[in-house]
Amino acid sequence: MNGVLRAFLTLCFAVLLSAASAQDDARPAEDPLYPFWEEVSANAEQSIDDAENINIDQLETLRSRLSAFRTEFSNARRANADRISAVQSQLDALGVVPENGSEPAEITATRAELAQQLSDLEAPVRVADIAFRRADGLIGEIDRVIRDRQARRLLLLGPSPLDPRNWPTALSDTRRITTNISRDVADLSDAQNRTQLKDQLPLILVLVVFSVTLIFKGPVWAAMAIEYMRRFGGRGTGVWRFLVSLLRIAIPLLGVYVLAVALRLTGLFGERVEDLLSMLPFWGGLLLGFRWLAERLFAREDEDALVAVTRQQRRSARVYMLLLSILFVSRGVILVVFDLETAADETVAVLSFPIVILMGITLFCMGLKLRKCGLPTIEPSADTLQKGGMHRVMRGFANAMMVVGICAPLMAAVGYSEAGNALLYPTVLSLVILGMVIVLQRFSSDLYGLITGQGADARESLAAIFAGFSLTLAVMPLLALIWGARVTDLTELWTQFLQGFDIGGTRISPATFLKFVVVFVLGYTITRFVQSTLRQNVLPKTRIDIGGQNALISGVGYIGIFLAALIAVTVAGIDLSALAIVAGALSVGIGFGLQTIVSNFVSGIILLVERPISEGDWIEVGGQMGYVKHISVRSTRIETFDRTDVIVPNSDLISGTVTNYTRGNTVGRLIVKVGVAYGTDTKKVDAVLREIAEAQPMVMMKPPPSIVFMGFGADSLDFEIRAILRDVNWILSVQSDINHEIAARFEAEGIEIPFAQRDVWLRNPEVLHPAQE
Repeated sequence: MNGVLRAFLTLCFAVLLSAASAQDDARPAEDPLYPFWEEVSANAEQSIDDAENINIDQLETLRSRLSAFRTEFSNARRANADRISAVQSQLDALGVVPENGSEPAEITATRAELAQQLSDLEAPVRVADIAFRRADGLIGEIDRVIRDRQARRLLLLGPSPLDPRNWPTALSDTRRITTNISRDVADLSDAQNRTQLKDQLPLILVLVVFSVTLIFKGPVWAAMAIEYMRRFGGRGTGVWRFLVSLLRIAIPLLGVYVLAVALRLTGLFGERVEDLLSMLPFWGGLLLGFRWLAERLFAREDEDALVAVTRQQRRSARVYMLLLSILFVSRGVILVVFDLETAADETVAVLSFPIVILMGITLFCMGLKLRKCGLPTIEPSADTLQKGGMHRVMRGFANAMMVVGICAPLMAAVGYSEAGNALLYPTVLSLVILGMVIVLQRFSSDLYGLITGQGADARESLAAIFAGFSLTLAVMPLLALIWGARVTDLTELWTQFLQGFDIGGTRISPATFLKFVVVFVLGYTITRFVQSTLRQNVLPKTRIDIGGQNALISGVGYIGIFLAALIAVTVAGIDLSALAIVAGALSVGIGFGLQTIVSNFVSGIILLVERPISEGDWIEVGGQMGYVKHISVRSTRIETFDRTDVIVPNSDLISGTVTNYTRGNTVGRLIVKVGVAYGTDTKKVDAVLREIAEAQPMVMMKPPPSIVFMGFGADSLDFEIRAILRDVNWILSVQSDINHEIAARFEAEGIEIPFAQRDVWLRNPEVLHPAQE
């Protein structure tokens, strides 16, 4: 009794808890998020209206806050989904209200109660959806304002570096900035500075010597390491060469970092110089990275080069890459200095213009070299260089480099420095990223070849293509950022991707697609496992013939795949009823345009169910004779006696005339014809032929073979041996054996097999004997 009471109290408590939860879900107005959201959204609308007086950083901050709210509202829109579905299903079970309005009072009360529950459950969802749409609209307005500002800034006409009126301002700012930076260097005549330097001098000297050793000896040590790693079999694949080549960056870069630390330990530099020294490892890394990339793309040895140009062109390309790195770092130094010291726009334009000119010339010259990538004039000894599509990409990019190398300096000279910079420097960075993709694709191919033992052949494998495709997809966001996209643009695309898209009122999201794929793959795997079990363990123990077993296995496969797809659609929550119109239109198209394919498909189903022919049957159709090897839903494959495959559409097997020699069993009749000369004892012939037929082990005795005297031919007396064979598949072999035996016995018995006889009549035989004079 106590147990029953305890169970009853537990059930009551669960019901009360569920009701309280439902009430909590039905009170969206009490959520503190919404009053706060009203304040934030009102401020956002006011800021957008006054956007001209707000800088981009403030707009980005406001956008990030709105994006956080939008994420919360998006999650809230999916609240109570299961309970709403359950209540809605109950309402659907009650049916529609009768037209006359007369229904039992209990059903009316239940309907009203369920409708109220549904309204309470949908209330927070509707509020969240309204807030979501408002946040999404505000975010779209902010993005539009930011893009408009960026476009105006790119098209803004600034001071021209070729205008002599801007040169005095640039010269004055340069002197001022140089003077301010030089003041940050401490005076060694000061006793305190000398004492501090003297205390740190031993450590500084050690660090300087160590850094210089790493910078100048690092490449030598890396080369020695490469030669050592070659002993482990890495020469063929290039894996060890790639890994050790990274030491060309790591060791000197460590030296640059140690040198920066040593200089900062002197205590002689102020805040401005300290900021410049902090950037020294980064700039050193850029220089070393450009050099490493050039050595990988345009290697000195033909077998290591990744771009198909001649050795002289690769040497020039390495020089151009070095110049690009120096110019790129020089621009970085100028930008850091201008961040430390305020400079006029004229100064920035004048000091940056020489770098733009030199970088444009370098890009143009490098583009000229890369345009010859993969052309037939390339040295034939470079057999390991990349081929095909990558060459076309490189040549296209080379043409773009030449165009940018001309346009960017011209735009900067006119005064459109922002537009020129937005065109020039992203091109250089894109060149670097494209080169990194090529290098990493080759490394992944070599690594795959080392693991699988394929060696250099793995560079042409499907794995290499997949690695290149994956790397290209991976760098797409980075390329977008380089060419002016904002991080928020990428996050917005990702958010839209996660939200999915609507098809016929059904929202397809990555989660939905993943559910569908996982369930379908699971169902497909189970189907194949069941088929394998039936084929190997179950069906061989039954009396079903091979054709029936194959038909049953194929049917299980089709049904399993159909059920897997149906269950996957149900689990993923895809509403196929919304696609009814599309499916109807598609069915009309199938009826008119794909009727032959549909006919073959239906015929294949009939063949598997009705089984007029089965795999392994000997059939004749359309003048082709052979064994049925495979029956699919569209066609049937027949192997002829010439060992050729004939693909027959299934509709031909259903609507046409088919001869099946082994349907149901392999018993078949053999007819052997033979003729003897006139005057031969026919009874003796009959006895000899009967003995020959009965002596064949493949000939059945029930019914026994029969010898038929067919009649009197033009040249012979015609006989036939008619016998039933146990296996008609041996008909040619049995016929050949019987013919051999007939020839031998007839010769031994003195029975003649006549030749064809013909009478020749001459109308004027006198011409054969001309008259004698």
